[in-house]
Amino acid sequence: MTTSIPAGYVTRRPRADDAPRIHELISLCDVQVIGKADMTLDDVADQINDPSFDLGTDGLLVHDTTGRLTGWAWAWRKGTGDNVDIDVVVHPATPELTGPLWDTVIERARGITAGLGHDRAVVDIALYREDGGKRALAAARGFGAATTFVRLRADHTGPVGHPALPAGVTVHDGLTEEVRRQAHAVEQAGFAEHFGFAPKGYDEWYDELASSASTDWSQLALARLDGEPVAMLLGTDAFLGDENCGYVRRLAVAPAFRGRGLGRFMLRRAFAEDAGRGRAGTYLHVDANNGTPALGLYLSVGMRQVLAIDVWRRTV
Repeated sequence: MTTSIPAGYVTRRPRADDAPRIHELISLCDVQVIGKADMTLDDVADQINDPSFDLGTDGLLVHDTTGRLTGWAWAWRKGTGDNVDIDVVVHPATPELTGPLWDTVIERARGITAGLGHDRAVVDIALYREDGGKRALAAARGFGAATTFVRLRADHTGPVGHPALPAGVTVHDGLTEEVRRQAHAVEQAGFAEHFGFAPKGYDEWYDELASSASTDWSQLALARLDGEPVAMLLGTDAFLGDENCGYVRRLAVAPAFRGRGLGRFMLRRAFAEDAGRGRAGTYLHVDANNGTPALGLYLSVGMRQVLAIDVWRRTV
């Protein structure tokens, strides 16, 4: 996965112990765009260690002659479909790497989907709303805005009361395989029509989460209504670090049980649980254009928008 990297630079594949240097480069670029680092070291390590990320083919590091890390680019398959996420991070002092690295990861995205038997690659890249330079680069390579994910936060300044259990509802944590499997089934059904969703079997889903440093199975909550699995919420420690916040990685309600207040209940329960852990707040991301009332629900329970991330897409 290399395309015309300028002379004078050294390229190689990433290793697990590269995470601190990659994190340093990403943080440098994030500070320039949004004024703060937005990824944690654990986030970077999680990606490198994810079972679906092939260190030997899917990532590329670029160093200058002093050994300084100046570029990091990757393509990441999503399940077995034709959708691939990419990103390119280039040190501000070495803009000449930008074009070759974009071309490299687009080429790799096509290689990933070809290897899965597809005749195209639907390539997505997430861009901060404030990042005009990267948006221009995406447009120049045929990408166009596809949707927007909004980051929301609820603040917890003291104890938060648990919501009353709806009639017939019980809640169970994810410490048993039975609960995890049922939560996985609810999530897959609940997100089936969402932008960028890639179906995953239980084993792949479990392995991906188990490899993440932020996963805490006690924060996986499954709601059953009269014994039937109907809703799930997966909380993680992804925003623990400097922010001391909880994070709702997934919230899903089985399609046949929507409109009964289960999503609101699960979210308010997560707020209470995070406040009980001493968290200063709870974060989540929502697709603002997914055609469901999710964004309105989150705003109605007191969450506020703190960041917008646009996903740009190109079909190769």
